[in-house]
Amino acid sequence: MSTSVRVRFAPSPTGPLHIGGVRTALFNYLFAKKHNGTFVLRIEDTDQNRYVEGAEDYIINALNWCHIPYDEGPGKEGDCGPYRQSERKSMYKQYALDLIEKGAAYYAFDTAQELQTARENAEAKKETFIYNHNNRNDFTNSLTLSSDEVKERINRGDDYVIRFKPELKTLHMFDEIRKGIEIDTSLIDDKVLFKSDGMPTYHLANVVDDHDMKISHVIRGEEWLPSMALHVLLYESFGWERPKFAHLPLILKPTGKGKLSKRDGDKMGFSVFPLEWKDPKSGEISTGFKQDGFLPETMINILAFLGWNPGTEQEIFSLDELVQAFSLDKVNSSGAKYDPEKAKWFQQQWYVAQDDAVIGAAFAKALEEKDIDYGSQDYVNIVCGLVKERAVFTEDLFELAGFFFTAPDSYDEKAAKKAWKEDTSNIMTDVIKIIEDCTDDSATGLSTAIKGWITTQEMGFGKVMMPLRLSLVGSLMGPDVFEIASMIGKDQTIARIQHAIKKLS
Repeated sequence: MSTSVRVRFAPSPTGPLHIGGVRTALFNYLFAKKHNGTFVLRIEDTDQNRYVEGAEDYIINALNWCHIPYDEGPGKEGDCGPYRQSERKSMYKQYALDLIEKGAAYYAFDTAQELQTARENAEAKKETFIYNHNNRNDFTNSLTLSSDEVKERINRGDDYVIRFKPELKTLHMFDEIRKGIEIDTSLIDDKVLFKSDGMPTYHLANVVDDHDMKISHVIRGEEWLPSMALHVLLYESFGWERPKFAHLPLILKPTGKGKLSKRDGDKMGFSVFPLEWKDPKSGEISTGFKQDGFLPETMINILAFLGWNPGTEQEIFSLDELVQAFSLDKVNSSGAKYDPEKAKWFQQQWYVAQDDAVIGAAFAKALEEKDIDYGSQDYVNIVCGLVKERAVFTEDLFELAGFFFTAPDSYDEKAAKKAWKEDTSNIMTDVIKIIEDCTDDSATGLSTAIKGWITTQEMGFGKVMMPLRLSLVGSLMGPDVFEIASMIGKDQTIARIQHAIKKLS
């Protein structure tokens, strides 16, 4: 095996990519880039019955949106392709036959009915049926048949599978996250490596492909930890150097126990997929992080902290910073709970950090979709700069800044009761006069004029400032009221105050 770092992300195209899969891809990407290595995408589509149209494109689009593109894979051919297992199927049988030659595998001709009968007999005894060293000699296979009988069955086209024959011993393994692991291989069943339909099972194809693609580190989810012993035994049986293994912790649901699922997202109102997915069969549409308004930088930051911790107080990391900080030594072995509120916190941090022009461009597009005249792009950008600190998503800007573009038609009832008293209409009529006479309509100029007048009237500031804000906004929220008045202009400011007087008197 090459000493250079080569890692792979090997999803099955059976549907949309769960964020757990994206996290696995991310950790592989970070490890590869940290060590100047290669990040490979391999599509494991040996199970054609579960293949879903469009799933492969979805996987690739999701990785690209997250800014973690692969170096080798479909469409980016390297020296170790092809990168779809369905395009490699012609090579697997020979590897299975090699194991038979080595005495590490055997032909099994048992019919589905024979195996079902064996299962039922075991259940009747309240036992679990396992095809292994304890009973393999009770079945119809090349260990119990003569070589001539085996050849005859193969030549006449009998269905068969090729099963692994594990060496019985105490197997010592090492996981980069979980450290030393020991297992008694007598507990492992004789897994099917090659099926009667001419396709390899996951286990054979996985090990063969990792070897042929010179994978140095297998970084994958915890759900594959029970398969580690089998895979290590396969490496040993082939006489190949095994890669280093690292099994990432599960991403857990926010409340209760168990792995995070789409059902949890549906129930609690958040996405578990990076991009929107439309099921080609049912037509059901599942929303994605992108469509929910999350930035790709946010998603990367969220996923990085699901199972990994830098050991410092820093929480906001760019992708380059993650590459520099990442280490398998800092990945936890215990599961990580997904926190939707923490996800929004990350989004808010990244959203605010964007340039006003970037936020403004997205907001202008959203305003156009609502047929709202926003004047100029510069105006929108300035508005975004005034309110973005309170925004999490672009859609929040409508609530935070809509009054910069459209005058309020109604007024918050609770706010109006608090701000508008018997003498307020008279006071606001005087404020209109102050604004009309003000020669400086900047925020500073308007503030100086109105606050100066309030002082001379020996009036409480709240008696003016609250109704003024209510008139311009429709509620008591928003940035500095004089910034609002300056932005919408004197004429619009006066018109809104007059409308409030008419509606609230």
